[in-house]
Amino acid sequence: MAKSIHSMIRVLEEARSVDFYQRALGLSVAERLDFETFTLVYLSNAESEFELELTINKDRAEPYQLGDGYGHFAVSVDDLDTEHARVTDLGLAPGKIVAFNRDGGLLARFFFLTDPDGYKIEVLQRHGRYK
Repeated sequence: MAKSIHSMIRVLEEARSVDFYQRALGLSVAERLDFETFTLVYLSNAESEFELELTINKDRAEPYQLGDGYGHFAVSVDDLDTEHARVTDLGLAPGKIVAFNRDGGLLARFFFLTDPDGYKIEVLQRHGRYK
């Protein structure tokens, strides 16, 4: 069986992105691998073994174009309202909290954040299938 271990995104500025993910999601650098033309930074926290890999291409000066294919990646939290207030207080401009219902019941409560490179992050209340 396959096991999900990480997702990779390309970012323009390493320090800016590491700072954002540390403040927004509590992710810290698990490993940093520097190569001649690029750097890989693996971010994680104690909540999960899954990592976010940041790829920084050293010759890149222009922001990446995300195109129309990228959606988002998601994280879950115990208390959505507290997290929304926390990231708001950090000045990270989260979207509004949305309650998404299906068949007369709550499917999900969530909000979105946008990282410095324009990637969307869905922050979900732990509930149902979103553990």
